[in-house]
Amino acid sequence: MTVVGLTGGIGSGKTTVAKTFKTLGIPVYIADVEAKKLMNRSKIIKRKLIALLGEDTYVDGKLNRPYVANIIFNDATVLKKMNAIVHPKVASHFKRWANKQNAPYVIKEVAILFENGGHKACDYVITVTAPKALRIERLLKRDNTSKEKIEAIMKNQWSDSKKVKLSDFVIVNKTLEKTMAQVVKVHKQILKRIQ
Repeated sequence: MTVVGLTGGIGSGKTTVAKTFKTLGIPVYIADVEAKKLMNRSKIIKRKLIALLGEDTYVDGKLNRPYVANIIFNDATVLKKMNAIVHPKVASHFKRWANKQNAPYVIKEVAILFENGGHKACDYVITVTAPKALRIERLLKRDNTSKEKIEAIMKNQWSDSKKVKLSDFVIVNKTLEKTMAQVVKVHKQILKRIQ
């Protein structure tokens, strides 16, 4: 199965691009969503995260996201350790999922695809970019958060220019219409390459 990684900084519009690929009949695996499910389901992950972050990591068996976010966004070392616990489980879950799909290729959407080395397991990589001001504006509307928090997250992610250099395709997400047209174009290019 051909695996196409889909990445981009926070607020770049990965979700919009992923949804457009779905409308073209391409299965999409959203790693963050699956990671959250696994963090709530897997006894091994739960045990390891409690050992790393403390008893308050889970409340009534569910991940205490504000508590965890507060720790990991202020400590890159802890974030790395947490990723080392969660990412291998997500990777094996993805492989099982991908093997069940009946499509010319699958999309694996990962916010920190390059940062965690995940791009090495992809046949192609698409990076979604958008101007920083537009990304911040989108996130302020979407997440009910502060500009400072957004910028802290952005600092933990690679710059667009660094990602673009390692990508096979780049989608610039400024307007929905133009973005959708770019997705269709990339889809056709991928199909040509894998035939």
